Amino acid sequence: MIFYFTGTGNTRWAAQQLAEATNDELLFIPDELSKGDLHYTLKDGERLGFCFPTHGWQPPRIVREFIRKATFTFQTSSVSPQHSYIYALTTCGDNMGYAMRIFDKELAQKGSHTDARFAIVMPESNVCFSFLHLDTDEKALRKVNDARQRMTHICQVVTERQRNIEELVKGAIPFTYTYVIGGYYNKHLITDKHFWVDAEACIQCGLCTKLCPVDDIKGTPPVWQHNERCTNCLACYHHCPRHAIHWGDMQRGQYLLSKLLDRK
Repeated sequence: MIFYFTGTGNTRWAAQQLAEATNDELLFIPDELSKGDLHYTLKDGERLGFCFPTHGWQPPRIVREFIRKATFTFQTSSVSPQHSYIYALTTCGDNMGYAMRIFDKELAQKGSHTDARFAIVMPESNVCFSFLHLDTDEKALRKVNDARQRMTHICQVVTERQRNIEELVKGAIPFTYTYVIGGYYNKHLITDKHFWVDAEACIQCGLCTKLCPVDDIKGTPPVWQHNERCTNCLACYHHCPRHAIHWGDMQRGQYLLSKLLDRK
């Protein structure tokens, strides 16, 4: 099983590469949380994977919520529980700080640990910090092409169940990224209160409502519900076909992975 969360599509793409390489089932975390029953039984020898974006140098809180609520049982015959294979992959704009350390601590609370940990650098999509900017088209394309090569390697590692693997991109000051800057970001900026819509530009297509993974948007033009469920994944912002959705006062562009995948 591969559990994933995505906003702009970066992590979904990575999770799909793994699913195709391993033939493991792909499951969207928000959909699983909405079902209520979060007990999963893995077949004998089945891998357990987690794929998530780095939000403010930390795992998204919806991912942490899922780990806390879910339980996993490994069926055994020829493979014993201690030989189950668990891995995690995070996508990030340039580095992920100690995001995987936080994820590992959540998993440890359930009596589990990852056998392999990966980070994939993908085009920047965060528009919520004044010092962060979207990548140029050239830099974004270069990141995607590098990520293609990285995913070929990662899929091989996971398929072969290689253990004690840590291939992360922590950055120069990971503690500061995750616990200082990231601490502020996740405490104060993970909210729907900064989103607003240009009613004149909005074509009332309803795409933002459809794409919101936590059902936080209603109506057309969109109205955010302020129900504290927003993950700040920016799916509504980046997928709006008329760029009618904005975040705060900063004027930033949009990023869509789909526009890059067909380019070399």
